[in-house]
Amino acid sequence: MTALNASMLALGLGFAGMSALAFAMDRHYAQLTQQHEVPGPHRLLLRTAALILFGLACAPCIAAWGGSVGTATFIGFLSAGALPVALLLPWRPRLVAGLATTLALSGLAFMALGPG
Repeated sequence: MTALNASMLALGLGFAGMSALAFAMDRHYAQLTQQHEVPGPHRLLLRTAALILFGLACAPCIAAWGGSVGTATFIGFLSAGALPVALLLPWRPRLVAGLATTLALSGLAFMALGPG
């Protein structure tokens, strides 16, 4: 896997994971669905999805740059993925949800079908 592929994959999956983590909170879930509280199963599902997406985002970084540099790079891409979530969420929560879904599915497809 090239460094560019790993970077784009980590950034997209990091964005999707941070979005899932944000929507697991009552405030952001209410912005998206107009419900005042996240149902328990939805909260668990969103947190689990975030954890899985974070793990999947870490894998290409470690594959491209090795253990120590890959972990540090992953944390950087996670932070870079959190910034657009934090900036877009108050104004366009549906856009964030749509982008997160698209990036998560395309990232999973690339990892399953893409080159090494």
